[in-house]
Amino acid sequence: MHIKAWIIAFRLRTLPLAISCIGMGSFLAAEKGFFTWPVFLLTIVTTIFLQILSNLANDYGDAVSGIDGEHRTGPKRMVQTGAISKQAMKKAMYIFGMLSFFCGITLLYSTLKDFQSFLVFLGLGIASIFAAITYTVGKKPYGYVGLGDLSVFIFFGLVGVGGTYYLFTKTLDWNILFPACSSGLFAVGVLNINNVRDIESDKASGKFSLPVRMGKKNAGLYHACITAIGVVCAVVYAALHFEILIQWIFLVTIPLFWGIAGAVIKLPSHELDPFLKRMALSTLLFVLLFGIGLLIR
Repeated sequence: MHIKAWIIAFRLRTLPLAISCIGMGSFLAAEKGFFTWPVFLLTIVTTIFLQILSNLANDYGDAVSGIDGEHRTGPKRMVQTGAISKQAMKKAMYIFGMLSFFCGITLLYSTLKDFQSFLVFLGLGIASIFAAITYTVGKKPYGYVGLGDLSVFIFFGLVGVGGTYYLFTKTLDWNILFPACSSGLFAVGVLNINNVRDIESDKASGKFSLPVRMGKKNAGLYHACITAIGVVCAVVYAALHFEILIQWIFLVTIPLFWGIAGAVIKLPSHELDPFLKRMALSTLLFVLLFGIGLLIR
């Protein structure tokens, strides 16, 4: 039962989202002729450790702050239910924080020979760890004031995709901002579904996420908008770079995103939990198909 509690706390269904941004950056680099398995695997492992750290910190922070109360509509957190003690969760956070740091240092040391680039990426790595923890932990968690969407867009989009691309190529191409924005916006979509699902309990607990601030109806429209913009960004990049029809295969994911957006708009908030996993997996599928399009010559 204790092992099961930790597996639940890890929230494995969020991992496809973490892998997606690394996959997008890797596909973009591979399309330019730059790809090595050691860099890819180290980047994936580091990102997974960061995602698990974020999930554990979220479990701990929501319990300590009182956000996770008896009226919570989403899945129960492990600290809240007493399945994992606060002390054990803090130790786990330290462990995954250190794993993220040392794995990241290994990645940077093995790929970046330029000291200035090393320092920049070291700073980004520390910022990622800080962002993962302070989303719900601390005196003023930024996730409680509606800034989570911006953070997710930056770290799952611009930093995740752009940083991965740079680790392979040692260069930056402004064109990759389009697929980077797609990845970031779809990741924001996952967070938005989570926050719409919890809108009533968050409102009662004083957590002012964007859905709490804008209301259920507008949060549904917001989800449709960010999803549509994400698709448009991918289409713009494809229009500029793709040459044959089969490269547009990623468009088959549009009905998936459309169906999810319709559910967020129409369904009651307490019925949205299954769409979290569906959005994360749809994003991963989008990245895989977009990547296939990049590699087709």
